[in-house]
Amino acid sequence: MKISTLTICAATVVMLACNNKTDEAKTSADTSATAPVTETPKDSAMHTMPDSAAMMKAWNDFKAIGPMHKWMEKTNGTWVADISTWMDPSSAPEKSVGTMVQSSILGGRYVVGKYSGTVFGQKTEGQFTMGYDNAKKLFVSTWIDNQGSGIAFMSGNYDEKTKTLNLNGYQTDPMTGKDSNIREEMTIIDDDSYSMAMYGAGPDGKEMKYMEGLYKRKK
Repeated sequence: MKISTLTICAATVVMLACNNKTDEAKTSADTSATAPVTETPKDSAMHTMPDSAAMMKAWNDFKAIGPMHKWMEKTNGTWVADISTWMDPSSAPEKSVGTMVQSSILGGRYVVGKYSGTVFGQKTEGQFTMGYDNAKKLFVSTWIDNQGSGIAFMSGNYDEKTKTLNLNGYQTDPMTGKDSNIREEMTIIDDDSYSMAMYGAGPDGKEMKYMEGLYKRKK
């Protein structure tokens, strides 16, 4: 931060021979000396830095490996997926088979999954990164693939009762260039299988299921 230096210039008082002029100069000097001084508002006081111990605890809690990170690790491995994809909710889905390979990175704080398969006859490759944000108390996820050039963002919570991870977020609509709402439901069936469904805006603008998959662990 650059600091400006204020330069104070002194005014030279020309003394005249006349005594009256001398008195006027004295009166002017006295008035200047008693001019009110503007105080700095209390609101502009220097910001107080947070306690260093509190900051250290916050960062340690933020990076800690917790139960939700352990839950994500259970989905690591190689999965074979039977996929159904819809372009129109009134039409029959396109069927395909894909493979998802998941692994933990950065000490178990994140899970990365790499998918390969076909969608409507086109070779498809995609990748997600998922983590659990300790500060926000939310799962966070991103998805990229070779069928677009944007990044999908989602976040949400895991429901222990239904064993379902519910994520909500957005991706780019290539027709408008604007964000379009999406959501994901990932339901754990058992240790070796789970289902996943993706929802987004349909041709009429209403939400529709555009992808559903059953994933089974490859042993």
